[in-house]
Amino acid sequence: MSQSLAGKVAVVTGGAQGIGYAVVKKLASEGARVCFADLDEKAASAVVAELGPSVAAFAGDLMNPETPERLIAHAVETFGGLDIVVNNAGFHWDALLHKMSDAQWQAMLDIHMTVPFRMLRAAAPHFFAAAEREAAEGREVFRKVVNVSSLAASFGNIGAANYSAAKAGVIGLTKAVAKEWGSHKVNVNAVAFGVIQTRFGLPQGAQNRIAVAGTEVQMGVPEKRLAALGMATGRERAYTADEIYRPRPMKGIPLGRAGHISEAADTIYFLCSPLSNYVTGQVVAASGGAAGGMS
Repeated sequence: MSQSLAGKVAVVTGGAQGIGYAVVKKLASEGARVCFADLDEKAASAVVAELGPSVAAFAGDLMNPETPERLIAHAVETFGGLDIVVNNAGFHWDALLHKMSDAQWQAMLDIHMTVPFRMLRAAAPHFFAAAEREAAEGREVFRKVVNVSSLAASFGNIGAANYSAAKAGVIGLTKAVAKEWGSHKVNVNAVAFGVIQTRFGLPQGAQNRIAVAGTEVQMGVPEKRLAALGMATGRERAYTADEIYRPRPMKGIPLGRAGHISEAADTIYFLCSPLSNYVTGQVVAASGGAAGGMS
């Protein structure tokens, strides 16, 4: 690896599984020290055991208003600074609009828009103070924010008006903060994913549920939809990590398949790296060429 992030400190939300895990692994492999947050303490501990002292876990519910600030403080206290924030945490809670509850609507706004807002508000003093010191020394050092959005922000998805609206909001947030923070040498960008194979693409079942504010939320894809896409189902059997993340063939994608979590992480890495120092306020699509209705 290039060690292009040596000396950098990164915070990644939702970092114990899926895309977030791949991002933590990629940034650490490039020399960064990474503090990541996740609801699943067991999964988080496994990541620390795998990747070693260059990573630190923070267990907590990001939708608790106090958690983002505590996470940023923990990263700074643990590793001595802050250079990169990746707002990756998220989930689906689908329903057709006329059947959608207020809780479903609000949860998507909270996790995909309000949490990134609070994360960046907490990060701002650390970014700004460092930029002021470096400017006084005559140095130009770039810091990075990457917000995770989706093709659904532009094209929508049936049963996901809440998710689509929230992911569109992330793009507005990204573009506004890029303008506000440019003078502080902070690159603020978003990545819009198409279909990246994760546990959310599994059949609905016991392996694919999470608790949100005390309510159990069923993740995954209905078996009828999977069958229509030509994907194998099997609601109640356990899936290995290889099965969960192996990209499935998909006819609607020009490259012919879903993306792998490592490919998603590579796109985020680009936006965290010195390669993107003159890129800000942009939305980079990583979709295999798909142009709508796929994420």
